[in-house]
Amino acid sequence: MTSSPTPGLTRFNTLDDSAASAELHEVCASSAWGSKLLAQRPYATVDALFAASDAAMAELTAADLGEAMEGHPPIGRPKPGDPTSAREQRGMAGASEELKAELLELNLAYQDKFGHVFLICATGATGEQMRDAVRIRIENDAETEREIARGELVKINRIRLTRLAEGE
Repeated sequence: MTSSPTPGLTRFNTLDDSAASAELHEVCASSAWGSKLLAQRPYATVDALFAASDAAMAELTAADLGEAMEGHPPIGRPKPGDPTSAREQRGMAGASEELKAELLELNLAYQDKFGHVFLICATGATGEQMRDAVRIRIENDAETEREIARGELVKINRIRLTRLAEGE
């Protein structure tokens, strides 16, 4: 991506640990993930930040993944006043009431089966694509679904880390 630190990455590298930890928590709610990234500062490039993030995500336990997923609202119901979840779920903005109701029903069934929210990198996805993904993934076993969710978190974290590194 970049061969030198961006202004946002430079700012992040120089924040005190408390402020940097708070910013990382906005990217991913897993305290284990955040601690691993915090311990490796400073980052010379955005690619180095991504590599650290990906490695930390790969090491998360099931409990750590659960903590990470708790930071995400259900698809179709972004957190009120949270511009990040609203931006990421923009594909639901024009969804019909029928699609919203169907997605709510699928989300609840998914949550009943797996014990956590359905997690997908929603950036750029339509409401129909998200609905179709829930329909397919609800058929998975718990271990398969946990690893798919881990992969989705990697994608989400990269998008959010890019915004952090760009200074947004």
